[in-house]
Amino acid sequence: MDLSVMFFGADDADAAGPNPTTGSAGHAAKYDDILTITRAADRLGFTAVWTPERHFQQVGQVFPNPAVLSAALAVATERIHVRAGSLVLPLHHPLRVAEDWALVDNLSRGRAGVSVATGWHSKDFVLAPDAFEDRRARAFRDIGLLRRLWAGEAAEFTDGTGERVAVTSQPRPYSPALPLWTTTSGSPQTWEAAGRMRTNVLGATIGQTREELAEKIRLYRKAYDEALEVDGTPPRGTVTLMAHTYVGVTDEQARERAGGPLKAYLKSYVAQTAANKDKRAESLTPAQLDILTEFAFQRYLSWGSLLGSAETCRKSLADLADLGCDEVACFVDFGLGADEVLAGLERLASLS
Repeated sequence: MDLSVMFFGADDADAAGPNPTTGSAGHAAKYDDILTITRAADRLGFTAVWTPERHFQQVGQVFPNPAVLSAALAVATERIHVRAGSLVLPLHHPLRVAEDWALVDNLSRGRAGVSVATGWHSKDFVLAPDAFEDRRARAFRDIGLLRRLWAGEAAEFTDGTGERVAVTSQPRPYSPALPLWTTTSGSPQTWEAAGRMRTNVLGATIGQTREELAEKIRLYRKAYDEALEVDGTPPRGTVTLMAHTYVGVTDEQARERAGGPLKAYLKSYVAQTAANKDKRAESLTPAQLDILTEFAFQRYLSWGSLLGSAETCRKSLADLADLGCDEVACFVDFGLGADEVLAGLERLASLS
């Protein structure tokens, strides 16, 4: 079982420090923490570090561009893979994506990887308003184009005069193929689509039962096996599952330390969905929100998280492996301090 570290974007309400307009204190400190945690993960033998794409929300303000941050992480590390988890492909021109990630691939000497997301929050699409309605079709279409650009094929686009011109993406990447994942929030159709496109798949344990997840992995494996071969893709796709992670000294200590920050993070997530015109989230009272987050936290403790002692987390990893998971992306930045995250990673590394 591979273990990677995932930054997913905690609530940044207090990140801006003394200058909320520029964020000159708190946001700079957060980047310091990301670099410190990533260097530790590199030293401890974790497979990869994932950074997300976030825009215009209180959650994840320090993650507007995973390519830029991954470039910094690439030169700060030696062996750990640097991946976008995820890149909202409909917000970007595929040529720009190919160029940016080829740069990361060269800086890292072949350690780059990208998980493609379709996007979900309408406010993100102020960057590309015409792409919102058909974002799913655009993302899946552009995966094929991204692969061709990465391989060095010329593609035709419209230039500034309205003429169609053939261009080749530069710089040329270090690796012959870009490792690609498809991000899914849980839709069985997206799991199957990932298999048909012969990408890896990035899912999560959150919000589904073990049985539901087992069926989605089965659908993915079947679709991948039946799909036409694609140059640069392995015979078997990788199933990566994100899980909230904090390995404590004991179960009690882990739950005590993780409980408050995780519940606060869940409330921030609900607020983000409400901002996306989710009527169910908008209508929740503070008391109902407390009940919902407590229920979610208790569910995480029973299945689908790495919250507990080393022995408890070892059993959880074995269960995920039995389910068909190849890699766990350990979501560590849900509100714990950097020192706690580092201590938990040290204990987690001993399990691999």
